[in-house]
Amino acid sequence: MPRKASTDIAQRKTDHIQIARSGAGAFARSTLLEHVHLVHSALPGLAVDEIELGTTFLGKKLAAPILITGMTGGTKQGRTINRALAAAAQKLGVAFGLGSQRPMLVKPELAATYEVRDVAPDVLILGNLGAVQLAEMRTQEVAAALKRVGADALAIHLNVGQELAQPGGDTDFRKAPATIERLVRELACPVVVKETGCGIGPATARKLDRAGVAAIDVSGAGGTSWIAIEAHRAQGEQAELGMLFREWGIPTAACLGWLEAMKLRAQVIASGGIRTGFDAARALALGATVAGMAQPVLAAAMAGGARGATQFLVGVIDSLRAACVLAGVRRVSDLAQAPRVITGELGEWLAQNPR
Repeated sequence: MPRKASTDIAQRKTDHIQIARSGAGAFARSTLLEHVHLVHSALPGLAVDEIELGTTFLGKKLAAPILITGMTGGTKQGRTINRALAAAAQKLGVAFGLGSQRPMLVKPELAATYEVRDVAPDVLILGNLGAVQLAEMRTQEVAAALKRVGADALAIHLNVGQELAQPGGDTDFRKAPATIERLVRELACPVVVKETGCGIGPATARKLDRAGVAAIDVSGAGGTSWIAIEAHRAQGEQAELGMLFREWGIPTAACLGWLEAMKLRAQVIASGGIRTGFDAARALALGATVAGMAQPVLAAAMAGGARGATQFLVGVIDSLRAACVLAGVRRVSDLAQAPRVITGELGEWLAQNPR
């Protein structure tokens, strides 16, 4: 591939970091998690120190049900951010996702910007490639890309909205379903499928579950809108298209509520606007196995490196532990059975499940 293509990708990744950090790509609408009300337990009979936050995700034990979701790579700045986030994940025993590895496919030496095993030897690491790009790759090539960065699993990102808004983006998504089925069948590691801010509804979740994916990351509306980010980068009619659809998507809480009712075999990752441990608790109460966070952890890492990211995540974990006490549950997994009330717009979404 010509060098210009790799240069364009590198500039795009730099733009993504700056726009995401600034908040200019944030949804105006909410995740609807504020409509999930855990019923207060005034007599929990618990001590904060005995709350069990450990969980098993993709076959690996985590100290807390938190995933730092994939954000960046392919640039010098991306390498610094990835290493800071991975070091924080190692210190706290949570999972870490790499940003899209597409740049290293164009320019192999950029693989170094994704290599974090030396600072995160024990962390569950998710590699990351797009469904459209994967359709053109042999399974052996995918396995090699994951091995190069020491990934334990592959996250396949679905980003139809982002591609349509992105200058020069892909517009043919026909091969994605067959590609996912092939990689689930042929890869030796777990396959995760994730959206990129527009959410995953029942019909898509059912297809993915039937294909045998290990986990589904709903990545719902309410956090960062990647359509909005690409609209900021675009010009003319394409920028107008992006701004028209910048609020497109299924709110995170609606995705989770719908998938909870489906009793999927796949584990569920709640991401899209998760900002606090309280958000995480409400997402776990809707059946998620882990909660994924991106923009606020990115901002913390860019401001204070690994220490800043660690401090932010300690706050998230502490508030998740507090939520467990307030809800009267000893184990974080028990939040899924904790008494709750669903109100407002979320109740309306869940009452109209488009099965």
